[in-house]
Amino acid sequence: MKKSGSTGGQPASELIDKRIADLGDWRGETLSRMRKLIHEAAPDVVEEWKWMGTPVWSRDGIICTGESYKSIVKLTFAKGASLKDPAKLFNASLDGNARRAIDIHEGEEVDAGAFKALIRAAIALNTSSGKASPRRAK
Repeated sequence: MKKSGSTGGQPASELIDKRIADLGDWRGETLSRMRKLIHEAAPDVVEEWKWMGTPVWSRDGIICTGESYKSIVKLTFAKGASLKDPAKLFNASLDGNARRAIDIHEGEEVDAGAFKALIRAAIALNTSSGKASPRRAK
């Protein structure tokens, strides 16, 4: 894993660890499981801590954020509207032009293989930056 971004001298990875521990319930377990899948899909992902306490996973741009609310864990993909989602994991923020989210409720499981494919697709989109490759004259 690449070095995590830090806030206030504390590495982002430690702040995310603390958030997971502080939740202390199914939300912490869920966030931890999804974080593990992100690292399995992209071992060189960068963890960041932004917007006053939001875990962010990046590689060549933001992949997704991991927020926890009273009844859901929300994984928001910054460019989700541009990603193919054959497994239909996206179930929230479906009307926006850019973002898409996966809301996970207590007791729900997310298909690990489909989620990792979504992570890889988000990275591929970040690395392509949406630009067509230049054509060479023959």
